[in-house]
Amino acid sequence: MAKQTILIIEDEPSLVEVLTYNLAKEGFEIVVATDGQEGLRLAQTALPDLVILDLMLPVIDGLDVCRRLRSDPRTLGIRILMLTAKSEEVDEIVGFSMGADDYVNKPFRLKPLIHRVKALLRRSTAAEQSSDIVATDGIEVDRLNHTAKADGRELQLTPTEFQLLWTLARQPGRAFTRNELMDRCRGEDAPSFERTIDVHIRSLRQKLGNRFGAIETVRSVGYRFRTEV
Repeated sequence: MAKQTILIIEDEPSLVEVLTYNLAKEGFEIVVATDGQEGLRLAQTALPDLVILDLMLPVIDGLDVCRRLRSDPRTLGIRILMLTAKSEEVDEIVGFSMGADDYVNKPFRLKPLIHRVKALLRRSTAAEQSSDIVATDGIEVDRLNHTAKADGRELQLTPTEFQLLWTLARQPGRAFTRNELMDRCRGEDAPSFERTIDVHIRSLRQKLGNRFGAIETVRSVGYRFRTEV
């Protein structure tokens, strides 16, 4: 079985060395870029399975790299784990809105970061419902073609946002806990990051536009998809 490839776009040599060594030990193929422009080029040519992307990069910053990766059909499906020394929630929201799948603040512990990498790369083996399309009240989600629309307008969703919308929309009225939603998006034994799932939901609601009310907060539980919005 071919090794999964991780592209590290980071300009701190010591951090690059640590990540390269430890991820290679876990069996991953590692590619490295030290600025945003080179990172974009390598992402488009190597087509890695996951990108570890620093926010503050020379030449092209991490947010712009993330945006460009998500706007290119060749790199649209690549998982993106964003790193930053910043810790403000607004930076997380911006990062997720640009298309990041997960977000880790520096300094970080190595083992949890590796766990997040594995969780993002994990392919769920759970049986899916036979229908590949869910359409209700102006929202349509096509799992086979990986497209989603609201009132006929195609939505530009990250892989995590798409999986969240698919999970909620195919079982309208059912309340999902945050843990359940994280499991559906990242694998059954992935850790729960409640604040992270809330940021994903917030970004997804913004992209739904006038249909934002389709995702309803269930107090002290999590979220559900409701109709007649």
